[in-house]
Amino acid sequence: MLIELLNLTERPGSLWLAEVRASFGHATVRWYGDRGAEPGEYHVEWTIDEDIIWGQNAIPTGGIGPGLRTRGLGAVLRGQLSLTEDGAALLDFDGTSILLDLADPLPEDVAGAWIELCIPREKVGLYPYAL
Repeated sequence: MLIELLNLTERPGSLWLAEVRASFGHATVRWYGDRGAEPGEYHVEWTIDEDIIWGQNAIPTGGIGPGLRTRGLGAVLRGQLSLTEDGAALLDFDGTSILLDLADPLPEDVAGAWIELCIPREKVGLYPYAL
């Protein structure tokens, strides 16, 4: 996915946070790329390093379409949920699939639903890559 890196900030413990913008919103999340990266456009892979718990950090939303915003010290990602035959869950985030780690199986009737994930910003990672 193509994002715009606006700013990088170092936090205690060598944690780097990136303020980023996409066509559907902006947020601050963890940066796993070059710490000397300059503001500009980057292709990135999104990861979520937190177990998904339905009804707690994953909720259905009335909104349709991808979304990205900040809530307190967390990031809110809105996308469409899909379930695989083997029980894995993916979030379609504007054409990019994010594999989700589930604490418990999701209800079967949520496949295809638009959901919001509310995740602490240090648990949402961006890995830039070159095309």
